[in-house]
Amino acid sequence: MKRTSAGLLVLLALIGAAAGFVLDQVLTTMGRATFTPSLLLPVLLVIIGGAALALAWPVRRSVRTGVRIDPFRAMRAVTLARASSLLGAIMGGFGAGLLVFLLSRPIDPQVGSTVAMVVLIVSAVVLVVAALVAEQFCTLPKDPDDSEPREPHADPGPAEFGGSH
Repeated sequence: MKRTSAGLLVLLALIGAAAGFVLDQVLTTMGRATFTPSLLLPVLLVIIGGAALALAWPVRRSVRTGVRIDPFRAMRAVTLARASSLLGAIMGGFGAGLLVFLLSRPIDPQVGSTVAMVVLIVSAVVLVVAALVAEQFCTLPKDPDDSEPREPHADPGPAEFGGSH
């Protein structure tokens, strides 16, 4: 499994930011109040980050000590870590899009709305960092067999294909 790339996280954050900005734009156009996420959402994001770290820690310990661990458990840990980093990027971008919309309005936004957006962005960054650390915990060391170059295969000559010289 490949590691989560920074480019993918940035792309998802930009998509999330566009979605947040457009959502608030549509709500305002319809005459409704702008979207303000619940303060429980940042708490949930931090809890998910902690869970990803907690599930990845035994895998890290197993890699360091050489004690065998269930491969499905390790796969679940790394999958949760990857999904968490993607979720964190999307939510951070979404919160940033909402915040940019609020700050771009000619009216000063309510302090509660601004604080909710900033807390969402910070918790999403915490989730991404925790998830990337958890993904790093699940990285296996290189096999010694992989570092040695393999013997080159002999090029098949015409005689091997039934031809004659």
